[in-house]
Amino acid sequence: MRIYGDLVSGNCLKVKWTCDYLHLPHEWIDIDIMQGESRTPEFLARNPFGQVPVVELADGRQLAQSNAIIMYLAEASGLIPNDPFERAKVMEWLFWEQYSHEPYVAVCRFQMKYQGKSADELDPDKVARGTKALEILESALNGRDFLVGDSVSIADIGLVAYTRVAHEGGFDLAAFPNIGNWIERCEAALGLSE
Repeated sequence: MRIYGDLVSGNCLKVKWTCDYLHLPHEWIDIDIMQGESRTPEFLARNPFGQVPVVELADGRQLAQSNAIIMYLAEASGLIPNDPFERAKVMEWLFWEQYSHEPYVAVCRFQMKYQGKSADELDPDKVARGTKALEILESALNGRDFLVGDSVSIADIGLVAYTRVAHEGGFDLAAFPNIGNWIERCEAALGLSE
């Protein structure tokens, strides 16, 4: 299996962390999105969306979109609950992450860290929506170790990728103690050191 991705991207890290956690052998192929490498004809032949990550399976099939990839990779593992309702709750969090969290938290981070914008230059609506997403996550983690069930799942992997670096987008994670504790638990469960 080959993974085409950029290690500055939380969406790509989700895939890497899932593979590492499950000990899935893979070859990582760096794609520098800042240099336009996801827009080349060769890359677009793999993924017409022009986005990373993309996984190329041993049989040549290709799969894009980080949450679809981690669902595929984690099938029949402890990262996806057996209970149908809990499995649906994992999906609920993954859909919410892409619609209500990533477009604000990750975009603010990208603009500050990679485009060099200051916090004052960020779109106030994106900041407000990112803050609201963190407030929802903080509330959901009240009295819980993980988002679904009693152990780390792909819901946690999907959300921790950008949440743990939200401070790079101007968000004050010290204001969210439940999130801070959850990040530490996720990092420990996934064996993350950085």
